[in-house]
Amino acid sequence: MKDPRYDKLADVLIRHSTRLQTGEKLLIEAIDIPAEMVVALIRRARKAGGQVFTTVKQNTLLRELYCQESETAMQLAGKWEAERMAEMDAYIALRGSHNITELADVPDAGMKLYQQHWWKPVHLDIRVSRTKWVVLRWPHPSMAQQAMMSTEAFEDFYFDVCTLDYGRMSGAMDALVQRIDRADKVEIQGPGTNLSFSIAGMTSVKCAGERNIPDGEVYTAPVRDSVEGELTYTARTIYQGVVHENIHLVFKKGRIVEATSSKSDELVAVLDTDPGARYIGEFALGLNPYITEPMLDILFDEKIAGSFHFTPGEAYEKADNGNRSQVHWDMVCIQTPEYGGGEIRFDGELIRKDGRFVPKELQALNPENLK
Repeated sequence: MKDPRYDKLADVLIRHSTRLQTGEKLLIEAIDIPAEMVVALIRRARKAGGQVFTTVKQNTLLRELYCQESETAMQLAGKWEAERMAEMDAYIALRGSHNITELADVPDAGMKLYQQHWWKPVHLDIRVSRTKWVVLRWPHPSMAQQAMMSTEAFEDFYFDVCTLDYGRMSGAMDALVQRIDRADKVEIQGPGTNLSFSIAGMTSVKCAGERNIPDGEVYTAPVRDSVEGELTYTARTIYQGVVHENIHLVFKKGRIVEATSSKSDELVAVLDTDPGARYIGEFALGLNPYITEPMLDILFDEKIAGSFHFTPGEAYEKADNGNRSQVHWDMVCIQTPEYGGGEIRFDGELIRKDGRFVPKELQALNPENLK
């Protein structure tokens, strides 16, 4: 029997996230998710007048493709998918995983070929900049295990988070966008963190369900060479199937000059992917009131209320500091009291303390005011 929540989520994705219009072409990319959800999306997109295309993938099969380490195969796959993506007006990705570490043993060489010849030309060069896109994870039991919840409780949490009133959140974000846009110097302090950088002249962007579901962040980018100091990320993170804890970075003139974690060798390998991987492409504040703990899924973790992420690698076009890279790794630092607290200041003004916004005009973004 079809879950009625599928239709509600499909409505959010078509009506709010992609705002699909009559005649627009939509690509749905489904990885390890129920066919019934794809059907719900197709029907809702058709009702909106869209032309729908689908691609269905499995992580176990993708792992085998990445492991073959064939540059020719990666180039062809990237070429074919890039040609298709260039025809699309909108893109929805629903990405599930029965095993979150399915790609953990893909050789570095194979993963780099995938990033260079498949991921970057299709997604970074075309999808992100040219389509109305939204990406979400699907609630498999492995995600419930990550969140240390029962499968049923996690599914309830998932659909509550993914279908909240993003229009209301968007309105509350406007004051923060305005404050970021007139700021120059940012200072962040916390356990193992003493960081400063400039955001002068950088654009800020609010994210309220138009690109990611779940959503809830406002992002910008630091002036590329302005980052100085040290940063300790308080949330665990996963990248290319490898779990990292206690990531600590040291910056000089914007560049990461020291990097350690529970998997330091793997961390350094990612940062050595290309020169841009050692510079920061994004700075963002997380705002989703329902997400309070990390669960090793970046689309959730980067939205944690009271967090910020400071991202090595590619800058987004809408907040572009000029940094180019095959990498875009949203590492998260939670500053709520349970994680040691911390402060964020703009031009000397205390903006957020221990995860809560301080200025009156920003208090609408505190969790109790968004639920």
